[in-house]
Amino acid sequence: MSERRPTEARNAKARGLESFTTRQILELMNDEDATVPAAVRAALPTIERAVDAIVASIGKGGHVIYVGAGTSGRLGVLDASEAPPTFGVDPDMFHGIIAGGDTALRSSIEGAEDEDSAGRRDVAQVIRRDDVIVGISASGRAPYVIGALEAGENVASVTVGITCNADSPLARAAGIAIVVDVGPEVLAGSSRLKAGTATKLVLNMLSTAAMIRSGRTRGDLMIDLRPTNAKLRERAVQMVRDETGLGEDEARARLEAAGWSVRKALER
Repeated sequence: MSERRPTEARNAKARGLESFTTRQILELMNDEDATVPAAVRAALPTIERAVDAIVASIGKGGHVIYVGAGTSGRLGVLDASEAPPTFGVDPDMFHGIIAGGDTALRSSIEGAEDEDSAGRRDVAQVIRRDDVIVGISASGRAPYVIGALEAGENVASVTVGITCNADSPLARAAGIAIVVDVGPEVLAGSSRLKAGTATKLVLNMLSTAAMIRSGRTRGDLMIDLRPTNAKLRERAVQMVRDETGLGEDEARARLEAAGWSVRKALER
């Protein structure tokens, strides 16, 4: 019996798609996208387990390694790259690896996901004890990602899988399997659509909730952000004003004295 592949199934609502008007295409896509949050909500128990594992890892000096191919890999690299400026963490606390290397961020290198040995090799170069490795694959079948998880298991790291296919090698291999069943795409097999949206939502939760639980915020404020441009400096000034009641000039002066660290400015 062939393996059930939800990410390859055809969506009955999209039959005859080429005859749809532009508005009909957009409405169908919007209707399908609206189902994604509920699918993510159903996966919250396993997302919670993954967040708690990440918090524990970070508390022991560990790191988070995202691994994926194609769209999944790009989303992992995106989330990892946004952690340092948002939360002021070291660049390697969240590390993104994509099959095919940095070239694959801009160009499609589809065959790169077929080599499990490459996944093991790429992760083995950076993995350390107490790290969490997060394998990302909508189909759950990318050999590169499965190999990456095997490399994590070899050093007793926590392994997490994000997939849209419960009956998949990734879901079976991961210590914590986050399965978001989004159903078939408007374009059959185009997992950059609902599956990609679901993956982005889950990654948002993993990194943001883990950083909040690790003390990297004050309430809903990003007090460890790096104010590297005018917009972010204005945001930093506003945070200090909101928390202290100071005027703009006083808040700016306090930030300048603190090297533009909002956390330090609030501790003064």
